[in-house]
Amino acid sequence: MGKKRIAVKSEKELFKEQKKIEAKLKKEIKKAPQKIREGKLYVSSSYNNTILTLTDPRGNVLHWTSAGSIGFKGTKKGTPFAASKAAEAMFLATQKLGIEKVAVFVKGIGAGRESVVRSIVARGLDIISITDITSIPHNGCRPKKVRRV
Repeated sequence: MGKKRIAVKSEKELFKEQKKIEAKLKKEIKKAPQKIREGKLYVSSSYNNTILTLTDPRGNVLHWTSAGSIGFKGTKKGTPFAASKAAEAMFLATQKLGIEKVAVFVKGIGAGRESVVRSIVARGLDIISITDITSIPHNGCRPKKVRRV
C-alpha cells in the first residue's frame, strides 16, 4: 500500500488560504445602524451543506455564509473542514461588525455542527450560550392506507 504522507502547509500557503477566505467575503457587509455588541449565530447543518446566519438580538440578518459560498463544491460542502472554514469567514464578519458576544443556535444533523462551534471558540469569540434547536418528530408521519385486494 505504501506510506501515508501528512501534508504540512507552510506559512505562505496558510496566508494565501486566509486571503482566499477574505476575498470570498466580497459581499458588502452591512453596517449596523448602531454599534451592536451581541448577536445570534444560527448554524444549520445538513448532510450536504452548513449554513451560518448572524443576526442582531431582534433577529434581523446582518450577515450569512455557507460552505458552498466559500468555494466548496459537491460532497465536500458537508465536511467538518468546510464548516470550520465557513465559521472562520463568519468570524471575520463579526469582527468587521464589532460583535463581541454571540448566542449560538445549532440545527440539523450534519457533520459540521461541532466543528463550527469549536472553530469560533478557537478564534476568540465569546459564546453566551449554545442551544440545540433541531426539530424532533413527536409522533412520526402518517402511515400509508391499508392495501385492499
